[in-house]
Amino acid sequence: MKLIIQIPCYNEAETLEIALNDLPKEIEGIDKIEYLIINDGSTDDTVKVAREWGVDYIVNFKTNKGLARGFMAGLDACLRNGADIIVNTDADDQYKGEDIEKLVRPILEGKSDIVIGARPIDKTEHFSPLKKKLQHLGSFVVRKASGTDIPDAPSGFRAFSREAAMQLNVTNEYTYTLETIVQAGRNKISITSVDIGTNAELRPSRLFHSMFGYIKKSMVTILRSYIMYKPLKSFGIIGTIPFTAGLILAIRFCVFFFNGAGQGHIQSLILASMLMMMGFMTWVIGLQADIIAANRKLLEDIQKHVRNTDYSVGKDPAPRSEHS
Repeated sequence: MKLIIQIPCYNEAETLEIALNDLPKEIEGIDKIEYLIINDGSTDDTVKVAREWGVDYIVNFKTNKGLARGFMAGLDACLRNGADIIVNTDADDQYKGEDIEKLVRPILEGKSDIVIGARPIDKTEHFSPLKKKLQHLGSFVVRKASGTDIPDAPSGFRAFSREAAMQLNVTNEYTYTLETIVQAGRNKISITSVDIGTNAELRPSRLFHSMFGYIKKSMVTILRSYIMYKPLKSFGIIGTIPFTAGLILAIRFCVFFFNGAGQGHIQSLILASMLMMMGFMTWVIGLQADIIAANRKLLEDIQKHVRNTDYSVGKDPAPRSEHS
């Protein structure tokens, strides 16, 4: 059983060694532990620190491509190098390395394919009261959208079985955390969470520059992911709103018409027709989107089989440093 711990990095020279030193060297049930960093276009000595520490693999981006792209590139490299379990953690030492054993245990015991570390948000001192409320709100929305019971959706501290990692696809360029939960829930991938601790903050988060920006991007990501996996239901709800409004106006016009006062309410009839047509067309779009979603599922199955062949453990391991 081989575990690879991956760390996305962007100018993390000052904190990377601290995070690496905190990682476990052995775990019961794991035969081999290796370490991988994703250098997301760093301009400092991140790669030098990683090499001097002795990480096994380095995925290099020449320019910054964002957390989501880096995460997927890391999964790809881990799978190519024969990982049975992949753990993703942060380079700022936010998460405790000793909790990695908690993450991988449900996978080792065959109880789950994805495990997410749930932080003690209300007890985290460097989280402002507003951020704590927004974290809870975001997790609530993700739970409703994904049909899961994950308490800390934004947590990047998570473990994946090889089977689960081969099924994941992140299409947004912002973050992988929210979309992968929605995807796992809607694709019936076994997912659970374990309670973890956190370390003191070494630097401010770089994922967002303002609370408003974080909320906007997160909501767009959740909505986009939900529509992608439940298009018929999504467009059905959207289309029902104008159709119902138009139907009410149409009934109102009929009441006036049969009472002999319909001539002065032609505008209502026109508006009702437009609203009902908008609702009907939205339903048609939903049907088309549902067909596309069905085709996407077929493509995902094909992709999984291709990945399974491409990532065969018997293949030669990838080089120590990979460039993209």
